[in-house]
Order: sequence, then structure tokens, then C-alpha cells
Amino acid sequence: MELTGAQALIKSLEHQGVEVIFGLPGGAILPVYDPLLESTIRHILVRHEQGAGHMAEGYANVTGRAGVAMVTSGPGATNIVTPLANAMMDSTPLVVVTGQVPTTSIGTDAFQECDITGITMGITKHNWLVKDANDISNTIAEAFYVATHGRPGPVLVDIPKDVSNDLIDYAEPDDVSLPGFKYISEPDPEAVRQACKLILEAKRPVFYVGGGVLKSRASEALKILVEQTGIPVVTTLMARGAFPDDNPLCLGMPGMHGNYTAVTAIQQSDLLIALGSRFDDRVTGKVSEFAKHAKVIHADIDAAEIGKVRVPDVALIGECRRSIEELTRGLTESASQLSKPNENLLPLDIGDWINQINSWKETYPLSYDKSESDTIKPQYVIESISNLQEEGTIVVSGVGQHQMWASQYWKFNNPYSWVNSGGLGTMGFAVPAAIGAKVGRPDKAVWAIDGDGCFQMTAQELITSSAENIPVKIAILNNAYLGMVRQWQQMFYEERYSEVYLSPDLPDYVKWAEAMGCVGFRVDTPEEVIPTIEKANEINDKSVVIDFRTDITEKVFPMVPAGKSNDEIIVGPFGKKS
Repeated sequence: MELTGAQALIKSLEHQGVEVIFGLPGGAILPVYDPLLESTIRHILVRHEQGAGHMAEGYANVTGRAGVAMVTSGPGATNIVTPLANAMMDSTPLVVVTGQVPTTSIGTDAFQECDITGITMGITKHNWLVKDANDISNTIAEAFYVATHGRPGPVLVDIPKDVSNDLIDYAEPDDVSLPGFKYISEPDPEAVRQACKLILEAKRPVFYVGGGVLKSRASEALKILVEQTGIPVVTTLMARGAFPDDNPLCLGMPGMHGNYTAVTAIQQSDLLIALGSRFDDRVTGKVSEFAKHAKVIHADIDAAEIGKVRVPDVALIGECRRSIEELTRGLTESASQLSKPNENLLPLDIGDWINQINSWKETYPLSYDKSESDTIKPQYVIESISNLQEEGTIVVSGVGQHQMWASQYWKFNNPYSWVNSGGLGTMGFAVPAAIGAKVGRPDKAVWAIDGDGCFQMTAQELITSSAENIPVKIAILNNAYLGMVRQWQQMFYEERYSEVYLSPDLPDYVKWAEAMGCVGFRVDTPEEVIPTIEKANEINDKSVVIDFRTDITEKVFPMVPAGKSNDEIIVGPFGKKS
């Protein structure tokens, strides 16, 4: 079958089961946009290439499939660098196709030329510059394989314009063969045995659950393991929903803005069972003081993560779900071998530890000032939205104070219902990612919790939402500041507020929303919060933007100051330490 390189590319994407592409055309990628007219693939036209990348991330996070974005060369390609870096940090499978100037022009500083494969070498799992149209089908097959196998992540395929125009005899891709791309899927049986021994001996164990549990679709396997052992669970920012908040053994989020119980349980544990987590600095605080009396079992598919921050006593290198399943199996066998007749070693005999944890929960719950006031507390807004949603509603956040409050006060009882930018901390993530999530799960309501600073960065994508009939709901916690920066300046820079004031009224968010084809509301008092959320819940044919005028003085607590030990956690606004 004779096709152009561009037709071969579209056919290759169809062969990979791609249903939707987020993109924006331009000169170098123009040949590829022509065969899209006859394709079964839905194309969603974004208003900025960064939006295409974040939409693809939102899609990938809720579906587990690779998100696909397509942009042109030069500034089109550089505009999608941030989503690539974001996806790399958060292990999100992403396939980005970029146009490139003709091969004969590469290196001549041609119009809209840039070395995008060079630029993205450090923020992709791998990238390709396709110089022969005959290589397109195999390259696309390899790209999807690399993006979705092993530790997921982003890849980029750069296609020069003349390669897109070349005629070839198209053939289906060969079976993917990448001898240099290796990963271990099954944990070592001896390591599993050693891990089981440590678990059975532990008196103060904690499961430290990271995003790898979600990436490997291991939530159900985790529930079984927790029920078997009775060990409490902390879920990192990237793992919220991996284990249900309403389970008594769920301690919530650890780290810089984690709750007291989760942070302290890790600190005082004698065994830390890290599942798909990477000992991020926002969780560990001062590394030398982090859980320093605990032995560590570290399960991760990426061998490079083992020992990078904390050297484990036992390493389970392999696909996270398989490691969890092998621990479940191994514990049953080990307990059977060690126990005497009429004895049962599972669940573990850790009643004193659970009592201590329950005492911390009671003494130091998540809290904020709920006294009568004419100001709107941002935590109250998030609690109210969460309480008024159906089970399984997806919530997406931007980055900053509102992100932390969303993680703290939204109730996560379902996996794949929380989408946020973790490792890179990308402001502006929420609006486009929410649109991508809605495309991936049109059956679910999607709310974005955003800040006024974040919203102003990518709000133009709500035009995409309106034009493409992708209704989402945006709650702006408008405190007229870059809130997290202001909090740090207040606490650590003697209240020297430098360049953080945004103004509550510029822009007018209601008019802006209406100009983008959305419904806009403004909420000024606590009494208006719930009625307005209820109105928003009833609108399902348009996107909704709510401008909540929140208390500008509110700060995120608990808080571990940067570089300090987690033992120095500040539990409340008056500087009280644990």
C-alpha cells in the first residue's frame, strides 16, 4: 500500500489504538494534519501547545493509556517541553509527535527550526528523529512500547517535513525488539522471602505508598495485602486514592504538608515498606533524620531509584503490582511455616502501634479555624465540593496552597480520581489536565481546584473546552496572591512580600469565563458556597468557573520547614511544633 509518510504516521497511531490527539498545527507538521481528516482519531485543537501536553497527561492519568499530543516545530515543540518534563517527573506515559524542518535544512537555522530531540533528551525516556519514512511505523510502535513499559514516562518522535511527504510502501510494524530497553517485572524470590521475614518481625510497620501503585494498577492488590497484615498506610501526594481514605488503616498524606499522624508514624516506625515511592525530598525532609530507626523494604520497578536517597535493607525490583502480590503470597507461606498449631501470625500483632496511631489521629487531626466569619476558608470550599459529589468524581489540581488543601480535605476513596503535578510542580496544570481527564473519562464529573495565579497561566484552554464540548468545573480559590510564595515570605522572610500580590478583581473571572463560553459565578460569603456548588453540579452542558473569594491570610498546615526534620512539624498557625 503506497502512502505518504504522514499517512503512515496516522495509520501507525490508529494501529496503536489511539482514540484522541491533543494538538495544534503549524508549517512543519502540516502534512500530517491532512490525513487526519479521514482518520478515526479525534483531534482536539488546543489554544497553546502546553495545553496539549497537559491534556494528554490528564487523559493518561485517568485511563492508564498513553496520552498523545502533536505539535509543530520550533516554538510549537518548545512550548510542550514543560509537559514533557512534568510527565517525566510523575511517570506519566506520553507520546509527543513534533514536526521538524526538512532534513536538508536541519542545522541551517531554518525558520522554526530547533533541536527538540537535543532539548528533550534529559526529560524523555527516549526520543527519535525519523530520517526515513519507511521507519515511521516501527518507530511509533517502539515509542508506545517505551512510554508504557517499565516505569512509564514520556517519549518524543520528531518527523521532518520532507519525511512526512515522502511516498513509501506502508507495512504494519514489526514486533518491537529493543535489546537495550530492559526492565525487571518479577521481584527476586529470595528478596521477597527476606522482606516477609522483616514484616513478620516488625512491631511498628508502615506502608509508604507512592504513585507506582497506581501506575501498576495495584490498588486492589494493595487492599488485600493491608487486610492480610493489618499494617497502616500512608499515601503520598501522587498516590491519593490508591488506598481509600475511609479505611481506618489509612493515615493520609505524609511529607511537608502531610498530616501529623502520617508524618509521625513514618518517623517512629521500625519498618518502612515503600511501594512505588521514591523517597522524594518533600516526603523525607532532612534525609539523615527521616525514619532513622526504621528498616526499609523498597519495592520499585526502576532499579535506579533503589538506594538513590535511602539505602534499603531489602530491595524488591520489579513491577509494583507483582511485588505486592508476591508479598501477599510469601507472607502466607512464611507465617504458616513459623506458626505453631492454633497460632496465627497474620494479621500482625501490632495492637499497641495501632492504638498509638489512633491517639495521634485524635490529638492532631487536620483542622482549620471554623469560627463564624465573613471570610471564606479555602478548606471549607474543598470540603463542600467533595461532600456534594458523586462517588468517583475526578478532581484535578494546580500547584500551590490549593493543591495541598485539595489533597488534605478531599476524600479519596477511589483510585485514578486525583490528578495533579507532583514532581515538577507545574503551575497552570489544572485547567488543561482537567479537560484531558474529562476526555478520557466522559462518564465522570471532573472538578479542577485551582488558584488565581495558576488559572491565569492556562485558562485559555477553557475555549477548547467550550469549542469541543468538554464540560469541566473549575473552582478558583482566589486569595489575590501567589499563596504558597506569600506563606513562605511571611514565615521565613520576615513578611517581606516581594512580587506576590495579584489583585482580587483583575481580571474579572466571571466575565472571563463567559467570554470563553463558560458559566461564571462569584462567591463572596460562606453562605453562598454550598448553593453555588449545587448550581454548578446541575450544569453539565458547559464548563463552569466559580470565583471563590477566599481568606488571604490562610496558610497550609501542618508544615515541615524546608530542610528540617519531620520531627519539627508545625501543626498549626501559631507556630506550635509537635
